[in-house]
Amino acid sequence: MFKKIFFSLSFIAGLSTFSQAQVQPLAPFQPGERACFAGNSITEQGYYGSYIWLYYMLHFPGRRITVYNCGIGGDRAKNIWGRLDADVLAKKPTTVCMTFGMNDSGYFEFLQANADSTAKERVNESRRYFDSITQKLKAYPAAKKIIITSPLYDETMKNPKNYFPGKSKAIEAIAAFQEKAAKDNRWGFVDLLHPMTEITLRGQRKDSTFTLTGSDRIHPGNAGHFVMAWLFLKQQGLAGKPVADMVIDAGTRKVQKAENCQLSALTVTPGDVRVEYLAASLPFPQDTVSRIWDNPQRQADALKVIPFNEEMNREMLTVHGLANGNYSLTIDGRPIGKYTGEQLGAGINLALLTNTPQYEQAMAVLWLNEERMALESKLRQYYWLQFNYLKDIGLQFNDSRVAMDSVASRSARDWFVGSKKDNYRAARYAAVRAAWQRQMDVLVEEIYRINQPRKHTIRIVKAN
Repeated sequence: MFKKIFFSLSFIAGLSTFSQAQVQPLAPFQPGERACFAGNSITEQGYYGSYIWLYYMLHFPGRRITVYNCGIGGDRAKNIWGRLDADVLAKKPTTVCMTFGMNDSGYFEFLQANADSTAKERVNESRRYFDSITQKLKAYPAAKKIIITSPLYDETMKNPKNYFPGKSKAIEAIAAFQEKAAKDNRWGFVDLLHPMTEITLRGQRKDSTFTLTGSDRIHPGNAGHFVMAWLFLKQQGLAGKPVADMVIDAGTRKVQKAENCQLSALTVTPGDVRVEYLAASLPFPQDTVSRIWDNPQRQADALKVIPFNEEMNREMLTVHGLANGNYSLTIDGRPIGKYTGEQLGAGINLALLTNTPQYEQAMAVLWLNEERMALESKLRQYYWLQFNYLKDIGLQFNDSRVAMDSVASRSARDWFVGSKKDNYRAARYAAVRAAWQRQMDVLVEEIYRINQPRKHTIRIVKAN
């Protein structure tokens, strides 16, 4: 599906203009930021928040922040309002990112004769509870607020599953009052709905099965989550920030440009250029593994439909004044690739080369972040049971044998509870949850230890 879709630069430029025209850019996260992402199952999946944090880990290795997954599957504005204090504000965030709408808008109601009136009722209910959320957020001045629309419900993909005609319009109505509230309160606002819809419709003109969601039309795959992260980072004004941009003139033996990096010890002899290179950032690696159950999308697939590499992942090496011919590029003595003098003069994006030392360093950060996210997922499953089941039967945070027996009994007739049962066997013990948190803390410490860019020796040698 994704391999068939390539978007023109004119479309990308148009998408960028559309997105920026709607709202003002947000400020990037600052050192010490504690950002809570509150939402439904799309947030609970964890990937768009994790990709946002991974970008900061790699691009701002000295700017330590914390990103919390505060998503719970099935949540509407009503549910988020009910757990805002205990599950979100209790983490003492400096930024609260709030998203909802997919569940608020309804599902099977759209197959009934009274679908329009029911949809209006659900939208109005969502607005009422969002008004209550707004009052709570106003009473918490310690945090900046960012309202995020729901990603799209893919109503247009060619697929017989989960087709609820009119659901997209209800999500549009919710997005409209979300945007108005953000503007009225001078809060941040990120529109995922409209740009993702544009990308989807453009893709479906070439391939009717193209989607940023899965076959359920609802939950994004890894590619969809990465598009969401890109839109968020873009709204923070981070487009155009290179990993590094270095320009060397071999003719004058001078460094012409060193943006977001330091170049030293430049030596140029006929057919040989050598320089010491220390970047301030690491490249963002491509993840070619599908990580979401029953969805084949990979994070790397998104790079075919958004200009992330062009906007946020440029580690450019440009060498002017080379004689015609072929050259070998090495980093720290490691063969990287062979290029012509013309190619080197036009510039090579090192961030796209998977065999550089800095790319492998970034991959280690990616894998550690995946391990961190897996542990956080265990905690989110625990909180799902607390707020979506145990609270309703008067056993919230009881975690006794009685609670365990109730979860086990309910599992026989409730798939959602059953999917969390085995995790709860361990998670109901405070010592286990504390150990998971300590493991996450250790992983984050290790990430911020190994994500510091290292000095490398770049050498370009003309082939004989």
